[in-house]
Amino acid sequence: MDNIEQNEAWRILIVEDDERLADLTKEYLESNGLVVAVEPNGGVAVERIRTEQPDLVVLDLMLPGEDGLTICRKVRPHYNGPILMLTARTDDLDQVLGLEMGADDYMSKPVRPRVLLARIRALLRRVKERGEEQVTTQLAEGEQDQPVRLVFNNLVVDSSMREAWLSDESIELTSAEFDLLWLLASNAGKVLSREEIFTALRGIEYDGQDRSIDVRVSRIRPKIGDDPVHPRRIKTVRSKGYLFVKEV
Repeated sequence: MDNIEQNEAWRILIVEDDERLADLTKEYLESNGLVVAVEPNGGVAVERIRTEQPDLVVLDLMLPGEDGLTICRKVRPHYNGPILMLTARTDDLDQVLGLEMGADDYMSKPVRPRVLLARIRALLRRVKERGEEQVTTQLAEGEQDQPVRLVFNNLVVDSSMREAWLSDESIELTSAEFDLLWLLASNAGKVLSREEIFTALRGIEYDGQDRSIDVRVSRIRPKIGDDPVHPRRIKTVRSKGYLFVKEV
């Protein structure tokens, strides 16, 4: 059993108006060591996420008061934790919009409790590892093998601050977007396959269907000054993956 499973301090907020489903999910997650609260109203959820700052939010797309996409957009400037969005439809558009609004992952209903728990643990593991990396960086005082700041002409990416700048202007990135940008930038000059990226960022195997990596790349490109139509910084290598170019 890993530290994620044993850590009872992880607080999960489920935003779901289906009372029976929410209660069953809450019971299952709590039986696996998580602390779970439920909020059925979308409008109330926005304020709860902002004030309570749960470690992770499970957010249903269709809600009374505010829908999941609106909630995601409203809380992102005030909440850095992972958001796992649930959608009752398999429509790619819902999934893409969710990711564009700042969701870190998505699942289609009906959700199997074991799979949901696995996705939650993968997201929490990323949070835990991110915190450990920051502590290691502080203790090492610049002596670690991996650099904490990467500079590519007018683009600067800093892993210790989890920020990026373009021509000295701060770039607004979601947590998931920064993780992907840092992964690509720290492997500049090397083609990373979608499988490698997916496993590194999500901690689970790539199923060949998930579009979240492609969506995030398309979101990151204009933010770092790249041409979305003819990108020069983050190139798509057909049938292989993505390449972050060192010199542009």
